[in-house]
Amino acid sequence: MTAARQPDREITLRRVHQVLDRLIGDGTVVAHRDGTTHCLFPVAVGAAEGAAIRSWVIRENAARTIEIGLGYGISALFTCEGLLANGGPESRHIVIDPNQDTRFANCGLQFLEEAGVSSLVEHHAEESQITLPRFLSEGHRFDLAVVDGNHRFDAVFLDLAYLGRLLHPGGIVFLDDYHLPAIARAASFFLTNLGWALEEVSTAEDRHHWAVFRTSTTPDTRPFDHFVDF
Repeated sequence: MTAARQPDREITLRRVHQVLDRLIGDGTVVAHRDGTTHCLFPVAVGAAEGAAIRSWVIRENAARTIEIGLGYGISALFTCEGLLANGGPESRHIVIDPNQDTRFANCGLQFLEEAGVSSLVEHHAEESQITLPRFLSEGHRFDLAVVDGNHRFDAVFLDLAYLGRLLHPGGIVFLDDYHLPAIARAASFFLTNLGWALEEVSTAEDRHHWAVFRTSTTPDTRPFDHFVDF
């Protein structure tokens, strides 16, 4: 990033910090769209999990990130914080959430606007099972993915299958709610059959259990009938 743009980045980082501090501290917000009051937690990720997301974005020097499930936007704000810290001029965060306008009264988009990072984020109001294959056909590639969408086994499995092809080899998948059987079970296929590696797991004390996976760095050379029970 050029020196001329650096002050803008620092100002935006401060705005993101301020919005996150307020949201996490208050825990309750009013949606501008319809005046409804929303309790952020336990639906939204907490400060510790958000810090872990930010840490992995920075650790991987990620520039192109994707998130399944915007919700109240807390994890997206932490992701943007990491992208801003990395300083890549082409940084972009894609969020997929078909329920943003209904279930969340656009609160996630509202907080991204308040934090000054709306220009960094691209929202797709579709189910991920529709959006991800389109991204694949269009040739999109990502460095890191955050998965916190539909928690049923079939939906999580499809998300991980498509993200495994959309991420660069050795890309990172940050998977929320890893304590849920459907999510852990879906992830186990990619560990046992596709050579993904488990990089980090949250502590038992965390409200939302989460896990971090690294996709395989080698080409998929499995025979057509390969299968390892998971």
